[in-house]
Amino acid sequence: MSKNIKRIPGGVNAAKGFSSASVSCGIKRTPPKNGKKRDDLCLVVSEFPATAAGVFTTNLVKAAPVLLSRRHLESGKARAILLNSGNANACTGTPGLRAAEQCANAAAVALGIDADEVLVCSTGRIGVQLPLAKMLVGISSAASSLKASPAAATSAAKSIMTSDSVPKQSAYEVKVGSKSFRIGGMAKGAGMISPNMATMLCAITTDAAVPSAFLRKVLGEVTSKTFNCITVDGDCSTNDTVLTLANGASKVAIRTFAEKRAFTAALHAVCADLARAIVADGEGTSRVIELTVKGAKSEADAHRVGRAIANSQLVKCAWAGSDPNWGRILDAAGYAGAVLDPDKVEIAYDGVCAAKNGMGCQDAKGEARLRKIAAKKEFSVLVDLHLGKGEARLLTTDLTEEYVRLNLSEFSL
Repeated sequence: MSKNIKRIPGGVNAAKGFSSASVSCGIKRTPPKNGKKRDDLCLVVSEFPATAAGVFTTNLVKAAPVLLSRRHLESGKARAILLNSGNANACTGTPGLRAAEQCANAAAVALGIDADEVLVCSTGRIGVQLPLAKMLVGISSAASSLKASPAAATSAAKSIMTSDSVPKQSAYEVKVGSKSFRIGGMAKGAGMISPNMATMLCAITTDAAVPSAFLRKVLGEVTSKTFNCITVDGDCSTNDTVLTLANGASKVAIRTFAEKRAFTAALHAVCADLARAIVADGEGTSRVIELTVKGAKSEADAHRVGRAIANSQLVKCAWAGSDPNWGRILDAAGYAGAVLDPDKVEIAYDGVCAAKNGMGCQDAKGEARLRKIAAKKEFSVLVDLHLGKGEARLLTTDLTEEYVRLNLSEFSL
């Protein structure tokens, strides 16, 4: 990482001119253990007009907040992001869309801005109508308690958690000449993670002045290399959303090639941090695997092979059992729909070759070494197809019994 970029605290409030607030509306069910209500709604607000961009789920079944936010982003501007957890407002038809609109209108009135300057995100159970009366009260309360502190940012990150075990935040300060700008973000996601833009939501704020067209372009590019390269369980959600607001409060304008390169690097750093945090917090997982597929005929083929391996339940179960089962990896590569010559494939764990020319290449001592690697909490797997220059990198996980237990109930909502 460049010496001109440094990690800082603050999440969505790290950048100048941004504040947040979170409240409990009673959307999430109260846990029976302690009876303490959990925050389930938050606002992230820019003090100044901001350019805005978003990347959304490619699922043909799109939640009401996705439809509304896409519509509001047509202007390329926004001032606030309203997020709730405990209810996805997905598969709720016209009433769900009207409810999302009413929430955006309520936030706009409370903040003194236009309704189309409010973007909305929801996460939680699918097919249930929003508890609108509770949310309208919560929106008013949040709008009147905005703070620009790191503590408020952390509370906001906690409020959007469902099955997450920890809040996910990242922020950086970037020097550009004699000036500097800040960028920060928060995300949620632990299950239903296989974005194609899990259930993942992400809000990013920056005090750089970023032209709308460039912000859209760079957010799409960075998302494709970060959030779209992670998978926990292979499910693509109805609600996946990544939103970015840029308000220019730092007086740093992103115009020149050098400035655009610095901003791209900072945005990538935030998104990469949050993407890795999502995978590390995957529902019922015990390992994080960095999977690289190289030597493919094309980049598209590399991604096909990578996703087939990363989403294979047999491969993931092997990893859960500390089994470096290269045969299952080669099997998944074979049905990925990519150009493949099995006699050329090479597979390695943390640089230790497990298979070469499509066959195992280790003796008993080598197999024992591979098992030790596969027992680590984090390790890398390299699959070299030896066919071309296509390459893809993905983050994935193992699959344990705990994942099944978690998804048999709704306790996390």
